Amino acid sequence: MPNQSGGISAMLDSALQNPARCLYHDFTSALKYLSALVDLCLMAQYPRHTPDTPVYMERYLQKFHRTKDIFLEFHTLKVTHAEANC
Repeated sequence: MPNQSGGISAMLDSALQNPARCLYHDFTSALKYLSALVDLCLMAQYPRHTPDTPVYMERYLQKFHRTKDIFLEFHTLKVTHAEANC
């Protein structure tokens, strides 16, 4: 399976070097999420597709959904955001 996000993942990995032990799982989950998202977006922009590219895109989409929970923890509702700004 091609890995389109190698450069971006490497950059994020170096930016997030040596996280506290209690945050390590969160950082690795975030990197997996971002890798799947970037791979899916880049592959969707291919001008031509082979019979294999939709299979790869489906895998990236599934990985995206499996790993998105890391960001749901920090998601706020519009009501909460509005109340905080009052």
